[in-house]
Amino acid sequence: MSPIVWDLGHIGHFEEVWLRDNIRSGDTGSEGLRGIYNPFENPRAVRDELPLPSLPECRSYLGSVRRAVLDELPSVPLDGGTPLLSDGFVFRMVLQHEYQHNETILQTLQLKEGDPYAPPRQLAPPAIDPDAPAPGSMVRFPGGRVVLGTDDRSRAYDNERPAHAVDLPAFWIDAHPVTNAEYEAFIVAGGYSDPEHWSETGWAWREEAGLVAPKYWERRSDSWTERCMDRTGPLHPDRPVCHVCYWEAEAYATWAGKRLPTEPEWEAAASWDAAAGVACVHPWGDAAPTPLHANLDALVFETTPVGSYPAGRSPFGCWDMLGNVWEWTSTDFHPYPGYETFPYPEYSEVFFGDEYKVLKGGAWATRFDAVRNTFRNWDYPIRRQIFSGIRCVRDD
Repeated sequence: MSPIVWDLGHIGHFEEVWLRDNIRSGDTGSEGLRGIYNPFENPRAVRDELPLPSLPECRSYLGSVRRAVLDELPSVPLDGGTPLLSDGFVFRMVLQHEYQHNETILQTLQLKEGDPYAPPRQLAPPAIDPDAPAPGSMVRFPGGRVVLGTDDRSRAYDNERPAHAVDLPAFWIDAHPVTNAEYEAFIVAGGYSDPEHWSETGWAWREEAGLVAPKYWERRSDSWTERCMDRTGPLHPDRPVCHVCYWEAEAYATWAGKRLPTEPEWEAAASWDAAAGVACVHPWGDAAPTPLHANLDALVFETTPVGSYPAGRSPFGCWDMLGNVWEWTSTDFHPYPGYETFPYPEYSEVFFGDEYKVLKGGAWATRFDAVRNTFRNWDYPIRRQIFSGIRCVRDD
């Protein structure tokens, strides 16, 4: 991970480049980041060796950039004129970039050990709905033609576009993400010691990395504990398992007699309203998220028990499809048919290929305005420091 002060400076530099340098020119040629904040010239492995500013210097820089942007805002032609300004796209892009780095910073803080990290705010989670289906329950998606992706150019990234129709066979999908209790059963059954459940590549990584449980789980006496933001406590059986890599998720699904969903299956179960024949922006519809819909925005500051957000159910009865934990899919990160790079190739285009798996749905640390049904996260299959979990499917 990057030093946090690098992330902070990178946030400010990105805003300076796009809301000061590029906003008037309409430049869409490249990301345009320079010096120590160019992530491609300075990968994570070397960022702690860069001549980074002090935290006070970084805060001063952030403040100066934001003041300059706000001072210049009255003279910006907000009625369009360039693709960047159309529907306010560039402002939302800069905000989403900052929000995504907010989550990255929390991943870095989660890595540290020592004194407990006090959350800046923390809401009490809602109670579990007594009518929620039991963990392990599945709901049936009947299949058919559905619309995936979006044509939205005010908020969506280029990799989410364009909207396109696909035909899906019927399948069953977990009503909830896989819980700690369900995953512990996989461990007790010898899931980490039996290569039968693992792909050849996954088993090789399990052995090389010495995986025996999700990251931040620790065996103490006769039970497991889990560390969340430096707070260690008993494992909560009804919360989603978190901090598992793709190979662990795939092995669990195989052991359970299921498989990981494809990205189209996941998105259809989250978004498709069969009665209306439309795809919704969020599982509950097009309304903006609130703390009653999903565990997002670091408001609860940890995962919450499954079945706690009835207002956030998808039309087909899936819970927690936004928030709590990112969910691995079996889909490699490739462009949709008709994809066009905008506004720069370094966001999506340079990452397309078989190296990355798509994750969907956001986590408790994901900001409200940085996730939707069509949002595509992607990462290496070995990554575990991300707030990642599992939802399984099986064929009809």
